[in-house]
Amino acid sequence: MTLPELTERFPTDEKCREMLERLRWPNGPECPRCKTQKVVRLSTNAKLLWCSECQYQFSVTAGTIFNDSHLALNKWFLVTLLLCEARKGISANQIKRTVGMSYKTAWYLCHRIRAAMNEVNKPALNGTVEIDETYVGGKQRGHQHKPGHPDCKKEVVLAIRQRGGDVRFFHAGDARVGTLEAFIKDNVAEDVDVIVTDEYGAYPPAMGMFKTKHRTIRHKDGIYVDGDVHTNTVENAFSLLKRGIIGTWHRISAKHLAAYLAEMEFRFNRRNRSDLFLDTLRHMVTADPLTFERLTA
Repeated sequence: MTLPELTERFPTDEKCREMLERLRWPNGPECPRCKTQKVVRLSTNAKLLWCSECQYQFSVTAGTIFNDSHLALNKWFLVTLLLCEARKGISANQIKRTVGMSYKTAWYLCHRIRAAMNEVNKPALNGTVEIDETYVGGKQRGHQHKPGHPDCKKEVVLAIRQRGGDVRFFHAGDARVGTLEAFIKDNVAEDVDVIVTDEYGAYPPAMGMFKTKHRTIRHKDGIYVDGDVHTNTVENAFSLLKRGIIGTWHRISAKHLAAYLAEMEFRFNRRNRSDLFLDTLRHMVTADPLTFERLTA
């Protein structure tokens, strides 16, 4: 989807609502409360639907990420497209200047879209899987500034990537054995072929049932590729993430880091899909609302 195509297909609020209704209710409108399809459209307001069973009045945006928004839907669609197609993300300030809105509205809007991108059910990774950790949040150097030290301002980000497949990002409190073990267990299939890591000492004891499938590449010895043993695939994903943090968002609070990781993961795993924009809208119209109070609590 390109910007000219977007403005041509969705020039009005009515066209946007038609698309959201098809995405939310592919088999026809359904009452969010009692789940019946005995629903009629009000003649006085085409935006509203009325359930004849429970007498509930609602619209296609009720109970979704769009809930209680006064922003025009064509602006929602425009921001969603910009967020989808920016490989390294787009900042709220850029949205403010490009689309025309206050910074607060742009910031809240971007976080609502990110909330819809945060998928719950993710298939376990298989085949050859690479695992790595990185630290974000400043230019501190030296061992004394590793996470866990009282002066450290960095945050731990773990990543698992299947070669030729998806990536998983996780904002962790540390990179210790227990944390890594839980992360591996939650994201790697039991019949995985190989798990590749660098020589970080916490990986071997964290492998658990995968110990016989673990391979190590020793970066400290100047070895970065040994046949099929390398972590270049997951490091490429980290590189894209850091370009987003440094070049686009510039500064991310620890509180919202997980949301930015979810956005990057969602977009990265769908980078070759032609329906990325519509798939994002589908997630937005089926996701639970995110209030400003909960976001900023």
